[in-house]
Amino acid sequence: MAAQKPFTDSDTADEAVRATCDDATTCKRFASSKGYWKDPYIQYFVRSVGERKAPEINRGYYARVQGVNHLLDAFIRKTECDCQVINLGAGLDTTFWRLKDENLLPRKFFEVDFPTVVSRKIHNIKTKPPLSKPIIETHSTDSLLLDAHSLDSDRYCIIGADLRDISNLDEKLKKFQLNPELPTLLLSECVLVYMAPPQSSNLVHWAAETFHTAMFINYEQVNMSDRFGQVMVENLQRRHCTLAGVEACQSLDSQKERFLKTGWEHADALDMMTIYSMLPQNDVARIERLEFLDEKELLQQLLQHYSICWATKDKLNLGLSQLAF
Repeated sequence: MAAQKPFTDSDTADEAVRATCDDATTCKRFASSKGYWKDPYIQYFVRSVGERKAPEINRGYYARVQGVNHLLDAFIRKTECDCQVINLGAGLDTTFWRLKDENLLPRKFFEVDFPTVVSRKIHNIKTKPPLSKPIIETHSTDSLLLDAHSLDSDRYCIIGADLRDISNLDEKLKKFQLNPELPTLLLSECVLVYMAPPQSSNLVHWAAETFHTAMFINYEQVNMSDRFGQVMVENLQRRHCTLAGVEACQSLDSQKERFLKTGWEHADALDMMTIYSMLPQNDVARIERLEFLDEKELLQQLLQHYSICWATKDKLNLGLSQLAF
C-alpha cells in the first residue's frame, strides 16, 4: 500500500487544481454579467451566473482580464497577427472567440490543459453553435480533427496534456502544426504556481529554447511571504490545493528571475494594484460605479498579492521589450 500513497496525494492535488478552473470561470461569468467587461461566450461554458461575488473579487478579475488582454493584444498587433498564441492551462477561457470578433486572430491559437478539462471544453464546443461556428468559419476543409482529448482546426487547437511532461507537450503541439519559427505568445494564469519550481522552470526554459521570438505572460500570486499571503496559502490548502511553486511568488524580482535564468532576454513585473492604476481610467471609473465597495483596503491587499510578469526574446527585432503598460 505504501507505494500507492504518493500517487493518491498527487491525484487529489491535481483534482483540486482542476477545480480552480471552475472557480475562475464562475467568477468571470459573474463579473461579466454585472457589466465589468463583455464576454458573450462564457455563458456557453457556465450556464448560471451563480451566487454573488464580492465587489473586490469582481474588480480583481477585471484588472486581471484587462491587464492580460492589454499585453496579449499589443503582441498580436506588433506582429500584425503573423504569430501564434499558446494558452497554457487555458481552462474554459474564451479568448479565441474574442480575438476572432475583434479581427485580431493570430495565425493559430493553441490551448493546453488537463485532458479532463479539455474533454469538457470540447463537449461544450461541439454542442453549442455559437462556439463551434467561429471555429468552422476559420477552417478551410470540411473535416476537423476531433477526438476525446483534442480538437484541431486551421486557426484553433485544443490539446489535453500535462504541462509537467515537456516531451509529451512538445510532441503534441508539433503534431498540430506548432511553428517554432513564428513569433509566439505564451500565456499562463495561475498555472505555474501549482507546479514544483523545477517543473515550471523546465516549462519556461522549453519555451525559451523552442521559440527565438516570443513573449511569455504570467499572471499569478506575489508577495506571498507576508501575513496576507500566508492566509491565502492556508485557505487553498484547506481545499487540498497546494501552491507547490509559491517560492517563485515571493516578490516581483523572484517572478522576473524565473524567466531571466531560463533563457529569456528581458523580463518585467508589476503588481495588480499598479496595473489597476495604469488601466484606462475612464473605464475604471465606469466599473467602480457598478457596485459600492466598502472594503477599499481589502481590494488593495488583494491586488498587491497578484502580479503580471512578462518576458521576451526578440531575434526578429520586433521591439517586443517595449511592450508594457
